Amino acid sequence: MELADGKILAQVKDGVGTVVFNQPEKRNAMSIAMWDGMAEALDAFAADPAVRCVVLEGAGGKAFVSGADISQFEQNRSDAEAQRHYNAKTSVGRKKLAEFPKPVIAKIQGFCMGGGLGIAMSCDMRIAGTGSEFGIPAARLGIAYGFDMVKNLVSLVGPAQAHFILMTGGRIAAEEAERLGLINKLYPAESLDAEVAKITGTIAVNAPLSLLANKRTVRAVLADPAERDMEAIAKAADACFDSADYREGRRAFMEKRKPVFTGA
Repeated sequence: MELADGKILAQVKDGVGTVVFNQPEKRNAMSIAMWDGMAEALDAFAADPAVRCVVLEGAGGKAFVSGADISQFEQNRSDAEAQRHYNAKTSVGRKKLAEFPKPVIAKIQGFCMGGGLGIAMSCDMRIAGTGSEFGIPAARLGIAYGFDMVKNLVSLVGPAQAHFILMTGGRIAAEEAERLGLINKLYPAESLDAEVAKITGTIAVNAPLSLLANKRTVRAVLADPAERDMEAIAKAADACFDSADYREGRRAFMEKRKPVFTGA
């Protein structure tokens, strides 16, 4: 499936939905149309029971997403009022990713900067290849990043390291990003595809209701107490214990075989 005039590609294979940011000539910088295309792809994956998890990646091997498309700044982000309109235009895609119910992995090779790092931090896991670089150059552009992105950064690396990353605006090597907790795992670039495939393969055969419930609970832990929907969390847990998948999991354990989960 091609979206945003081919700058977003989406496909499903073996239970894994993949979104490719496909603007390699601009190091996959995100345009407004690409935000809309990503949102459309995520909607399709959310509605498809065959999709057990999703991978986001960049085309070309040189960048995941290098940030927002700066060529659009003069037209769409020239001042505070224009920035508010830009945020409104891209908010659908951001919200779809932030609230996506299934596991999402950012597969990162190359540059992952600014808004691109914001996308990666909105995913549940970040798996990177050697040679990748990370950073938030806000201070070098004279801009500020939104609350949600900074909150995600602080939750991953802590306030002291978040200050350092934001105030210096410098690049962070992949090895340092792993040490800080900005990424989950770092693999040699040549084996990144295979390692991510192992992870998605493991997730794709796990119980969908359990994945949904546990993801919802982790998000609630990180949310402000007033925003936690404890009733929804309890219902998600009840759905697991009442499911055919739970019965299948018990039987498979006793019979010493791999369970076959259906999401019911």
